[in-house]
Amino acid sequence: MTVGTAGRQSVDRPGAAGGGNVPRVTARRRLSFDPIAEAERQWATHRLGAVAEMAAITSVMRAHQLLLAHVDGVLRPFGLTFARYEALALLRFSRAGELPLGKMGDRLMVHPASMTNAIDRLESQGLVERRPHPSDGRTVLARITDAGRDTVRGATDALVQSRFGLGGMNEAECREITGLVRKLRMAAGDFEP
Repeated sequence: MTVGTAGRQSVDRPGAAGGGNVPRVTARRRLSFDPIAEAERQWATHRLGAVAEMAAITSVMRAHQLLLAHVDGVLRPFGLTFARYEALALLRFSRAGELPLGKMGDRLMVHPASMTNAIDRLESQGLVERRPHPSDGRTVLARITDAGRDTVRGATDALVQSRFGLGGMNEAECREITGLVRKLRMAAGDFEP
């Protein structure tokens, strides 16, 4: 293990671009108390209502920040963000290794401009190439390159090794979270059950 810039600890992992160091822990100021529990206490003291809901949303938002920072740290040596990783993984899983940009945006639930930006970056890195759709002149396909396949393979291995930042939870707890969040997503109209 080595200590990198800004107090980040990293651990050597073969296959990572740039020498193989993948961040494991990002140094940050640790509080001596749980700020969400304190907010919950204050919320209840001031009788603002929906105490459990406030604590739940605040917990979900904070967990999102922590997990995204972890995942982006693992992907940084591969020149990827989580958004670009998802695009590469989607192309890798597709039958032909290529998909229309519009379909990619729909599947990844991102705005078309965000999808275009991600593909622009991946293309500039040589991980994806654009090509015209063979039967629809209005549609552009993104196709994963061999370098893209190698990169997404190495990045996936690093994410799996890091347990996607969920090392403090067992498989049953991960499935429980997935089920609870799925219920929330369904109630919000995210998808048809």
